[in-house]
Amino acid sequence: MTLLFYTNPKSRGQIARWALHEVGADYEQRIVAYGEEMKGAYQRTVNPMGKVPAIDHDGQVVTECAAICHYLAETHPQAGLLPTAQERAAYFRWLFFAAGPLEQAVTNRSMGYAPPEDPSKQGMLGYGDFELTMDVLEGWLAAHDHVCGERFTMADVYLGSHVAWGLQFGTMPEREAFRDYADRLTARAAWKEAKAIDLELIEQSPTPG
Repeated sequence: MTLLFYTNPKSRGQIARWALHEVGADYEQRIVAYGEEMKGAYQRTVNPMGKVPAIDHDGQVVTECAAICHYLAETHPQAGLLPTAQERAAYFRWLFFAAGPLEQAVTNRSMGYAPPEDPSKQGMLGYGDFELTMDVLEGWLAAHDHVCGERFTMADVYLGSHVAWGLQFGTMPEREAFRDYADRLTARAAWKEAKAIDLELIEQSPTPG
């Protein structure tokens, strides 16, 4: 089987690469440069959104980081990162919480958008407000080492990436539960391996003059 990984090291592709290493996938990378390359043939043939990451698994294209993460867990069950029957509720709840309310709340705040104070209008956003989103996530992580409790699953790759990046770049508040969670995940061998590859690629990339 052939698994092609389309990415740029300065992108959410870092999430997908971590997932690839967690499942021990045999993959070939395709670095897609920002600009004309990402909006040219790549956009026409791989991802119409013109963004990375994406994977092509024997002709089956998957985009969107959360989908890529779960797809890899399903196609590499030997890695043991799928939820058990008892873990499924938490697994999917927090996987999609990260892809929806969390990313939306962080992005809106980073871009200077403040939700209206009218509760009915806040409800249209899907996350209410930034503080509510952070409080809900903190409550879960303060009581659980991982998304599904004691055991690491693929949902932790996706949620954990958001938390680690949020702390690194200051887009999420420095709270003990967030810091402890990020520290647990970034100590994993697969995270270190994947991160080292992307950092090397970033160092090798040309710097705009």
